[in-house]
Amino acid sequence: MKITTVGFGAWAAGGGGWAFSWGPQDDNQSIAAMRHAVDLGINWIDTAAVYGLGHSEEVVGRFLKTLPASERPLVFTKCGLQWDPENPMAQARRVSDPKSIPRECEESLRRLGVEQIDLFQFHWPDETGIAVEDSWAAMIRLIEQGKIRAAGVSNYSVPLLERCERMHHVDSLQPPFSLIRREAAANEIAWAAAHGAGVICYSPLQSGILTDGFDVKRVLKMSADDWRRKSPLFRPPALDQNLALRDALRPLAQRHQATVSAVAIAWVLAWRGVTGAIVGARSPEQIDGWIGGATLQLTASDLDEIAAAVERTGAGTGPVRPEAAHLHIS
Repeated sequence: MKITTVGFGAWAAGGGGWAFSWGPQDDNQSIAAMRHAVDLGINWIDTAAVYGLGHSEEVVGRFLKTLPASERPLVFTKCGLQWDPENPMAQARRVSDPKSIPRECEESLRRLGVEQIDLFQFHWPDETGIAVEDSWAAMIRLIEQGKIRAAGVSNYSVPLLERCERMHHVDSLQPPFSLIRREAAANEIAWAAAHGAGVICYSPLQSGILTDGFDVKRVLKMSADDWRRKSPLFRPPALDQNLALRDALRPLAQRHQATVSAVAIAWVLAWRGVTGAIVGARSPEQIDGWIGGATLQLTASDLDEIAAAVERTGAGTGPVRPEAAHLHIS
Protein backbone atom coordinates (compact mmCIF):
# COMPACT_ATOMS: atom_id res chain seq x y z
CA MET A 1 0.00 0.00 0.00
CA LYS A 2 1.18 3.49 -0.83
CA ILE A 3 0.28 5.79 2.02
CA THR A 4 0.68 9.52 2.52
CA THR A 5 3.24 10.59 5.12
CA VAL A 6 0.45 11.59 7.51
CA GLY A 7 -2.76 9.74 8.27
CA PHE A 8 -5.91 10.77 10.11
CA GLY A 9 -6.15 9.42 13.67
CA ALA A 10 -9.70 8.72 14.84
CA TRP A 11 -9.06 8.08 18.57
CA ALA A 12 -10.96 11.19 19.72
CA ALA A 13 -13.85 10.31 17.40
CA GLY A 14 -14.76 7.63 19.93
CA GLY A 15 -16.29 10.36 22.09
CA GLY A 16 -16.55 10.44 25.87
CA GLY A 17 -17.53 8.03 28.60
CA TRP A 18 -14.85 5.36 28.36
CA ALA A 19 -11.48 4.77 30.04
CA PHE A 20 -9.21 6.49 27.49
CA SER A 21 -11.59 9.04 26.02
CA TRP A 22 -10.69 12.58 25.01
CA GLY A 23 -14.01 13.80 26.39
CA PRO A 24 -17.24 14.47 24.48
CA GLN A 25 -16.95 14.79 20.72
CA ASP A 26 -19.50 15.78 18.11
CA ASP A 27 -19.80 13.06 15.46
CA ASN A 28 -20.54 15.55 12.69
CA GLN A 29 -17.35 17.44 13.57
CA SER A 30 -15.39 14.19 13.39
CA ILE A 31 -16.83 13.44 9.95
CA ALA A 32 -16.12 17.00 8.79
CA ALA A 33 -12.51 16.59 9.93
CA MET A 34 -12.16 13.29 8.07
CA ARG A 35 -13.61 14.85 4.93
CA HIS A 36 -11.18 17.78 5.18
CA ALA A 37 -8.28 15.36 5.62
CA VAL A 38 -9.24 13.43 2.50
CA ASP A 39 -9.79 16.67 0.56
CA LEU A 40 -6.22 17.66 1.47
CA GLY A 41 -4.91 14.39 0.02
CA ILE A 42 -4.56 12.20 3.14
CA ASN A 43 -5.31 8.65 2.02
CA TRP A 44 -5.62 6.64 5.26
CA ILE A 45 -7.52 6.65 8.53
CA ASP A 46 -6.38 4.83 11.65
CA THR A 47 -8.94 3.79 14.25
CA ALA A 48 -9.49 0.92 16.73
CA ALA A 49 -12.36 -1.14 18.06
CA VAL A 50 -11.76 0.10 21.60
CA TYR A 51 -12.02 3.82 20.70
CA GLY A 52 -15.39 4.70 22.16
CA LEU A 53 -16.03 0.97 22.56
CA GLY A 54 -16.89 0.63 18.89
CA HIS A 55 -18.12 4.18 18.32
CA SER A 56 -15.07 5.49 16.46
CA GLU A 57 -15.33 2.68 13.91
CA GLU A 58 -19.03 3.46 13.48
CA VAL A 59 -18.27 7.14 12.84
CA VAL A 60 -15.56 6.22 10.33
CA GLY A 61 -18.10 3.90 8.70
CA ARG A 62 -20.62 6.76 8.43
CA PHE A 63 -17.97 8.87 6.72
CA LEU A 64 -17.01 6.10 4.28
CA LYS A 65 -20.63 5.79 3.19
CA THR A 66 -20.54 9.40 1.94
CA LEU A 67 -17.77 8.61 -0.55
CA PRO A 68 -17.75 6.63 -3.79
CA ALA A 69 -15.62 3.52 -3.43
CA SER A 70 -12.94 4.96 -5.71
CA GLU A 71 -12.39 7.92 -3.36
CA ARG A 72 -12.35 6.05 -0.07
CA PRO A 73 -9.22 6.29 2.07
CA LEU A 74 -7.49 3.16 3.30
CA VAL A 75 -8.83 2.05 6.69
CA PHE A 76 -6.60 0.69 9.44
CA THR A 77 -8.02 -0.61 12.71
CA LYS A 78 -6.99 -2.71 15.71
CA CYS A 79 -8.16 -5.62 17.82
CA GLY A 80 -7.10 -7.43 20.99
CA LEU A 81 -8.64 -5.22 23.67
CA GLN A 82 -11.69 -6.58 25.47
CA TRP A 83 -13.88 -4.14 27.38
CA ASP A 84 -16.76 -4.53 29.82
CA PRO A 85 -19.90 -2.87 28.37
CA GLU A 86 -21.32 -2.76 31.91
CA ASN A 87 -18.33 -0.75 33.14
CA PRO A 88 -17.06 1.40 30.24
CA MET A 89 -14.68 3.37 32.46
CA ALA A 90 -12.77 0.21 33.36
CA GLN A 91 -9.53 -0.32 31.46
CA ALA A 92 -9.86 -2.88 28.67
CA ARG A 93 -8.01 -6.19 29.02
CA ARG A 94 -5.24 -7.00 26.56
CA VAL A 95 -6.37 -10.32 25.13
CA SER A 96 -5.19 -11.66 21.75
CA ASP A 97 -7.24 -14.85 21.82
CA PRO A 98 -7.14 -16.80 18.52
CA LYS A 99 -10.78 -17.73 19.14
CA SER A 100 -11.97 -14.14 19.49
CA ILE A 101 -9.82 -12.50 16.78
CA PRO A 102 -12.05 -13.66 13.87
CA ARG A 103 -15.13 -12.39 15.71
CA GLU A 104 -13.47 -9.06 16.46
CA CYS A 105 -12.59 -8.76 12.78
CA GLU A 106 -16.20 -9.39 11.75
CA GLU A 107 -17.44 -6.80 14.25
CA SER A 108 -15.00 -4.21 12.91
CA LEU A 109 -16.00 -5.00 9.32
CA ARG A 110 -19.66 -4.49 10.28
CA ARG A 111 -19.08 -1.20 12.12
CA LEU A 112 -16.88 0.16 9.33
CA GLY A 113 -19.24 -1.03 6.62
CA VAL A 114 -16.44 -2.47 4.50
CA GLU A 115 -15.79 -5.91 3.02
CA GLN A 116 -12.07 -5.92 3.80
CA ILE A 117 -9.89 -4.13 6.35
CA ASP A 118 -6.76 -2.70 4.74
CA LEU A 119 -4.59 -3.11 7.85
CA PHE A 120 -5.61 -5.07 10.96
CA GLN A 121 -3.36 -4.65 13.98
CA PHE A 122 -2.99 -6.11 17.45
CA HIS A 123 -3.44 -3.09 19.69
CA TRP A 124 -1.26 -4.29 22.60
CA PRO A 125 0.60 -7.48 23.46
CA ASP A 126 -1.54 -10.11 25.16
CA GLU A 127 -1.45 -10.07 28.98
CA THR A 128 -3.22 -13.39 29.62
CA GLY A 129 -0.45 -15.82 28.71
CA ILE A 130 -1.51 -16.60 25.13
CA ALA A 131 1.53 -17.31 22.95
CA VAL A 132 2.06 -14.64 20.31
CA GLU A 133 2.55 -17.41 17.73
CA ASP A 134 -1.03 -18.59 18.30
CA SER A 135 -2.39 -15.05 17.99
CA TRP A 136 -0.34 -14.28 14.88
CA ALA A 137 -1.49 -17.53 13.25
CA ALA A 138 -5.09 -16.32 13.60
CA MET A 139 -4.12 -13.03 11.95
CA ILE A 140 -2.47 -14.89 9.06
CA ARG A 141 -5.68 -16.87 8.51
CA LEU A 142 -7.61 -13.60 8.15
CA ILE A 143 -5.24 -12.57 5.34
CA GLU A 144 -5.69 -15.96 3.65
CA GLN A 145 -9.48 -15.59 3.93
CA GLY A 146 -9.38 -12.12 2.38
CA LYS A 147 -10.87 -10.45 5.44
CA ILE A 148 -7.82 -8.20 5.77
CA ARG A 149 -5.18 -7.02 3.28
CA ALA A 150 -2.29 -6.68 5.71
CA ALA A 151 -1.44 -7.51 9.31
CA GLY A 152 0.42 -5.38 11.81
CA VAL A 153 1.05 -4.80 15.49
CA SER A 154 1.05 -1.84 17.84
CA ASN A 155 3.15 -1.39 20.97
CA TYR A 156 5.12 -4.60 20.36
CA SER A 157 8.71 -5.06 21.52
CA VAL A 158 11.52 -6.34 19.30
CA PRO A 159 11.42 -9.88 20.79
CA LEU A 160 7.70 -10.14 19.97
CA LEU A 161 8.28 -8.72 16.50
CA GLU A 162 10.97 -11.35 15.90
CA ARG A 163 8.61 -14.17 16.90
CA CYS A 164 5.91 -12.90 14.55
CA GLU A 165 8.34 -12.33 11.67
CA ARG A 166 9.52 -15.93 11.82
CA MET A 167 5.97 -17.06 10.96
CA HIS A 168 4.80 -14.34 8.56
CA HIS A 169 6.05 -10.91 7.60
CA VAL A 170 4.97 -8.11 9.93
CA ASP A 171 3.52 -5.60 7.48
CA SER A 172 3.59 -2.72 9.92
CA LEU A 173 4.43 -1.58 13.41
CA GLN A 174 2.62 1.21 15.24
CA PRO A 175 4.77 2.58 18.08
CA PRO A 176 4.34 5.74 20.17
CA PHE A 177 6.88 8.23 18.84
CA SER A 178 7.33 11.96 19.29
CA LEU A 179 9.92 14.52 20.35
CA ILE A 180 8.91 13.64 23.92
CA ARG A 181 8.54 9.85 23.64
CA ARG A 182 11.59 8.88 21.60
CA GLU A 183 12.43 5.39 22.90
CA ALA A 184 11.15 3.53 19.83
CA ALA A 185 13.89 5.05 17.65
CA ALA A 186 16.56 3.02 19.41
CA ASN A 187 14.85 -0.33 19.08
CA GLU A 188 11.55 -1.02 17.31
CA ILE A 189 11.89 1.52 14.49
CA ALA A 190 15.43 0.35 13.76
CA TRP A 191 14.18 -3.27 13.68
CA ALA A 192 11.40 -2.34 11.26
CA ALA A 193 13.85 -0.55 8.96
CA ALA A 194 16.07 -3.64 8.90
CA HIS A 195 13.17 -6.01 8.19
CA GLY A 196 11.16 -4.01 5.68
CA ALA A 197 8.20 -3.43 7.97
CA GLY A 198 6.24 -0.21 7.67
CA VAL A 199 6.16 2.12 10.68
CA ILE A 200 3.17 4.36 11.37
CA CYS A 201 3.86 6.35 14.54
CA TYR A 202 1.09 7.39 16.89
CA SER A 203 0.89 10.53 19.03
CA PRO A 204 3.59 12.49 17.13
CA LEU A 205 2.22 15.67 18.75
CA GLN A 206 2.19 13.99 22.17
CA SER A 207 -1.58 14.21 22.42
CA GLY A 208 -1.62 17.95 21.92
CA ILE A 209 1.37 19.14 23.94
CA LEU A 210 3.46 19.81 20.82
CA THR A 211 0.85 22.08 19.25
CA ASP A 212 1.14 25.84 18.98
CA GLY A 213 -1.64 26.84 21.36
CA PHE A 214 -1.36 24.25 24.13
CA ASP A 215 -0.82 25.57 27.68
CA VAL A 216 -1.47 24.75 31.32
CA LYS A 217 -4.90 26.37 31.13
CA ARG A 218 -5.89 23.85 28.47
CA VAL A 219 -5.25 21.01 30.93
CA LEU A 220 -7.52 22.65 33.50
CA LYS A 221 -10.30 22.94 30.93
CA MET A 222 -10.17 19.28 29.91
CA SER A 223 -13.27 17.18 30.40
CA ALA A 224 -13.37 15.11 33.59
CA ASP A 225 -13.17 11.91 31.53
CA ASP A 226 -10.25 13.07 29.37
CA TRP A 227 -7.51 10.46 29.87
CA ARG A 228 -4.80 13.12 29.66
CA ARG A 229 -5.75 14.45 33.10
CA LYS A 230 -4.22 11.29 34.60
CA SER A 231 -1.05 11.26 32.48
CA PRO A 232 2.24 12.29 34.13
CA LEU A 233 3.20 14.01 30.87
CA PHE A 234 0.41 16.53 31.48
CA ARG A 235 1.49 17.34 35.04
CA PRO A 236 4.48 19.19 36.48
CA PRO A 237 7.39 18.75 36.35
CA ALA A 238 7.15 16.86 33.02
CA LEU A 239 4.57 19.29 31.61
CA ASP A 240 6.87 22.27 32.25
CA GLN A 241 9.76 20.54 30.45
CA ASN A 242 7.52 19.46 27.58
CA LEU A 243 6.15 22.96 27.04
CA ALA A 244 9.66 24.41 27.22
CA LEU A 245 10.64 22.07 24.38
CA ARG A 246 7.56 23.07 22.42
CA ASP A 247 8.44 26.76 22.87
CA ALA A 248 12.01 26.09 21.70
CA LEU A 249 10.58 24.99 18.34
CA ARG A 250 8.89 28.35 17.69
CA PRO A 251 11.89 30.18 16.13
CA LEU A 252 12.55 27.22 13.84
CA ALA A 253 8.89 27.10 12.83
CA GLN A 254 8.93 30.81 12.03
CA ARG A 255 11.98 30.40 9.79
CA HIS A 256 10.18 27.71 7.83
CA GLN A 257 6.92 29.70 7.83
CA ALA A 258 5.36 26.67 9.44
CA THR A 259 3.58 25.78 12.67
CA VAL A 260 5.25 24.16 15.66
CA SER A 261 2.98 21.16 15.06
CA ALA A 262 4.34 20.79 11.52
CA VAL A 263 7.92 20.89 12.81
CA ALA A 264 7.17 18.21 15.42
CA ILE A 265 5.65 15.94 12.77
CA ALA A 266 8.50 16.57 10.31
CA TRP A 267 10.97 15.53 13.04
CA VAL A 268 9.17 12.18 13.42
CA LEU A 269 9.16 11.66 9.66
CA ALA A 270 12.89 12.44 9.44
CA TRP A 271 13.83 9.11 11.06
CA ARG A 272 14.93 6.30 8.78
CA GLY A 273 12.35 3.55 8.88
CA VAL A 274 9.37 5.77 9.65
CA THR A 275 6.69 5.45 6.95
CA GLY A 276 4.05 7.80 8.29
CA ALA A 277 2.63 9.60 11.31
CA ILE A 278 -0.90 9.23 12.66
CA VAL A 279 -2.21 12.66 13.63
CA GLY A 280 -5.56 13.15 15.31
CA ALA A 281 -7.99 16.00 14.80
CA ARG A 282 -11.33 16.90 16.35
CA SER A 283 -12.14 19.56 13.74
CA PRO A 284 -11.08 20.57 10.21
CA GLU A 285 -9.25 23.58 11.66
CA GLN A 286 -6.93 21.37 13.68
CA ILE A 287 -5.82 19.60 10.50
CA ASP A 288 -4.83 22.93 8.96
CA GLY A 289 -2.52 23.40 11.95
CA TRP A 290 -0.43 20.30 11.24
CA ILE A 291 -0.85 19.31 7.58
CA GLY A 292 2.35 21.18 6.67
CA GLY A 293 4.34 18.56 8.53
CA ALA A 294 3.63 16.10 5.70
CA THR A 295 5.99 17.91 3.35
CA LEU A 296 8.27 20.01 5.58
CA GLN A 297 11.93 19.01 5.15
CA LEU A 298 14.16 19.69 8.13
CA THR A 299 17.82 20.44 7.44
CA ALA A 300 20.79 19.00 9.29
CA SER A 301 21.17 22.28 11.19
CA ASP A 302 17.44 22.17 12.09
CA LEU A 303 17.92 18.70 13.52
CA ASP A 304 20.97 19.88 15.49
CA GLU A 305 18.97 22.79 16.89
CA ILE A 306 16.12 20.51 17.94
CA ALA A 307 18.51 18.01 19.55
CA ALA A 308 20.10 20.84 21.54
CA ALA A 309 16.65 21.99 22.70
CA VAL A 310 15.79 18.47 23.84
CA GLU A 311 19.01 18.24 25.84
CA ARG A 312 18.56 21.74 27.29
CA THR A 313 14.97 21.25 28.43
CA GLY A 314 15.39 17.66 29.62
CA ALA A 315 12.05 16.77 28.05
CA GLY A 316 11.25 13.11 27.42
CA THR A 317 13.57 10.16 26.91
CA GLY A 318 15.28 8.40 24.02
CA PRO A 319 17.56 9.28 21.08
CA VAL A 320 17.50 12.98 20.22
CA ARG A 321 18.49 13.16 16.56
CA PRO A 322 17.95 11.19 13.35
CA GLU A 323 21.18 10.14 11.65
CA ALA A 324 20.29 12.19 8.58
CA ALA A 325 17.30 14.00 7.22
CA HIS A 326 15.04 11.39 5.63
CA LEU A 327 13.43 12.36 2.34
CA HIS A 328 9.74 11.60 1.93
CA ILE A 329 7.40 11.64 -1.02
CA SER A 330 3.88 12.73 -0.12
